[in-house]
Amino acid sequence: MRAYQILPGDGIDGLQCVDFPERELGTGEVRVRVHAVSLNYRDLMVASGNYLVTVDNPIVPCSDGAGEVLAVGPGVTRVQVGDRVAGSFFPYWQDGPVTPEKVRHALGGDIDGMLAEEVILDEDALAKIPAAMSFVDAATMPCAGVTAWNAIFESSNNVRPGDTVLLLGTGGVSVLGLQLAKAAGLKAIITSSSDQKLERARELGAHHTINYRSFPEWQEEVLRATHGVGAHVVLEVGGQGTVNRSVASAAMGGSIAIIGGVSGFGGEVNPATLLATSKRMVGIYVGSRTMLDKVMRFADTSGIQPVVDRVFTFDQVKEAYRHMESGSHFGKVVIAVTQ
Repeated sequence: MRAYQILPGDGIDGLQCVDFPERELGTGEVRVRVHAVSLNYRDLMVASGNYLVTVDNPIVPCSDGAGEVLAVGPGVTRVQVGDRVAGSFFPYWQDGPVTPEKVRHALGGDIDGMLAEEVILDEDALAKIPAAMSFVDAATMPCAGVTAWNAIFESSNNVRPGDTVLLLGTGGVSVLGLQLAKAAGLKAIITSSSDQKLERARELGAHHTINYRSFPEWQEEVLRATHGVGAHVVLEVGGQGTVNRSVASAAMGGSIAIIGGVSGFGGEVNPATLLATSKRMVGIYVGSRTMLDKVMRFADTSGIQPVVDRVFTFDQVKEAYRHMESGSHFGKVVIAVTQ
């Protein structure tokens, strides 16, 4: 069985394809043949050594993968051989509020992830894929899909049809967030530095688009587009370079979901700006397996086709990472592990 390994901090060139021996399954364990893996910005952070946790030994990277059950160990009841499944970002967070115990490990972060021909996971770390959903589409969901779902529907102030969601950039979380918002009857505003990408966002149903190079004070454009109201939910992925503009863009009583820090973490926010307008900032650390179940079902029943920018082969992993790193993608970058 082939798998990729990386020592966090070694960079993309540190990715190595190695052979792993097969081992017997323990109680509650499931062997999955991986068909597709999708990349997230977090995978670049792991490669560069800038992720939230550190490890001393090489790991199999990537949190997001989908495949089929090859074998089950003693005591397994949730899945059976032949089931189509996706791995949950946090193997120990099945449901309910987040706790330190539930997020003690994350696939492809401090423990082995999904970038392998086969993986072994506990049965509780697996979510069944809807029958009509492909492995490639399912592989986009565990991190980006769950993060967008959590930010918009789980951790916000009860958004309603007609409310506005602001999405920064056109990466995986933002584009899936746009698709989810549109399907739920929400108005979506999205930003980018590329007019071509903004045109694609409009084709997906964006209510309003903003080129942040043309409008550096893009929060003013958000307010103009919403007639002074602002966005009821903001998916803040930029970090210290954008957080204050995101706060200014939010509606009174709205939520600013802190998802990532593309420009670095930091940036001072004046608490008075939240106090005076009843806005709330909430950290979104992906989500639970139950949220993965929900977002896959919603995408399936709503007919959402996740936007996949490009599919690479298992022998093109470094190229896939570099494509992700270039920022030229729109939507998700996927690796087809098995043909």
